[in-house]
Amino acid sequence: MGSHFGIFTDKDNTNLEVRKKRRTQNIDCWHRIAEYASKKGLHYLTWEPMSISREQGETIIEARKLYNDINLNSPLPFKICLDVDHGDVSSISIDDTDPYCWIEQLGAVSPLIHLKQSSKNKSGHWPFTKQFNEIGIIKPASIINSLEKCGNKEAELLFEFSFREREPTDSTVIEVLRESVRFWRPFVQN
Repeated sequence: MGSHFGIFTDKDNTNLEVRKKRRTQNIDCWHRIAEYASKKGLHYLTWEPMSISREQGETIIEARKLYNDINLNSPLPFKICLDVDHGDVSSISIDDTDPYCWIEQLGAVSPLIHLKQSSKNKSGHWPFTKQFNEIGIIKPASIINSLEKCGNKEAELLFEFSFREREPTDSTVIEVLRESVRFWRPFVQN
């Protein structure tokens, strides 16, 4: 069970004192959810780093800091759901838009990885079809290699595609999903 961590208003995000207060409130509320989840038998909760500061965890450094802060005195461990298409494109660090750096830096605490084909400028939620694989930067072997580098041997790889709810797209969804599975099948085990 999990979600993105929480979203600040622009006004709260740009006022450092208020932002700090709201973040503390986020953590306190997540800890209350963790208390309940623990009583229900969950072993951990997840949160997903996003791509802008208002949504939190937008850089590798910010995601690691938030990971450490949420786990401090938490009634249940919090882990990260990494998304290969997230990361702050305005960051001065090129690592923050490199999906493989994200996995190598935070993959050890990431039991869930959202997969979609993506470009360097993060215009994603694309399926793994020939059309998008030709222009995309996500390579299955590189994802698996990055997971191995960080020591993660059991991550769940989850497709997270977005499709227009219009024709002709709607009629192609099933075949696009099949093509994406066929693309990944040689690289993963059941």
